[in-house]
Amino acid sequence: MTPGPYPSPSHPLSEAMAEAVVAVGDRLRAWRSDPAARGGAWDGDQFKAGADALAHRALSERLAAIDGRIPVVSEEDPASLRRERPPRYWLIDPVDGTASYAHGFPGYVTQAALVIGGRPEVAAVFAPESETLYTAVRGQGARRDGRSLPPLGAAPPGRGVLTDNTPEPRGIARRVREHFGYGGYLESGSISLKLCLIADGSAHLFVKDVPVRDWDVAAPALVLEEVGGLVTRLDGSPFGYRGPYEHTGLVGGADPSTCRAVARWLAS
Repeated sequence: MTPGPYPSPSHPLSEAMAEAVVAVGDRLRAWRSDPAARGGAWDGDQFKAGADALAHRALSERLAAIDGRIPVVSEEDPASLRRERPPRYWLIDPVDGTASYAHGFPGYVTQAALVIGGRPEVAAVFAPESETLYTAVRGQGARRDGRSLPPLGAAPPGRGVLTDNTPEPRGIARRVREHFGYGGYLESGSISLKLCLIADGSAHLFVKDVPVRDWDVAAPALVLEEVGGLVTRLDGSPFGYRGPYEHTGLVGGADPSTCRAVARWLAS
């Protein structure tokens, strides 16, 4: 995908950040032909591929070139995670959906969020295989491939499409479908991509009860919230982007009232 031109956003760093994630996403797609980039090993519940380190370096360098005063906090840089969170920083996930990347599936993205004062203010998520770019600026809406995404409508519990990363609902997704009565289902890849698919109206609810990290959530959550959706932790509490980076699960939905209803049901 050729970077830009994108509609002029109200935040001066938005367009440059979008161009950075698109450039790195294009490189990820090219690296996929290299077995060393696809190869890797499981580290706990996460698969780490050679491409993770390559994309971390490439995205960090591009963001540093935009504004070298803003530090990068990355899943692939453990030292950045041990330090106190800066008042302003790039929070990046060089490859979200590494297992999809390594095993030939399209459901991976590269993404970045500019976090200021404990909340994401600017976001960019790029899905290389479909060449789809999602961007958002707080208070200014969200875009897909430069076009404004419309506000999401009501999606009461059980209405619409449930999404997860298996061919059919399993685990907590199956429980949610059976309890609330979802008839539609969409298989997708990374956490971020599923939240973005809710933002563009392709799906309506995503529930996960595995560990999730702030870098998985920050960018797509801003995209989703800017069109009227909501992302919470599994217990219904908000992601605060302060303190520990890891949380247990999430609920993301097109309709905030549905998110809260699902979280209440899970808590009970």
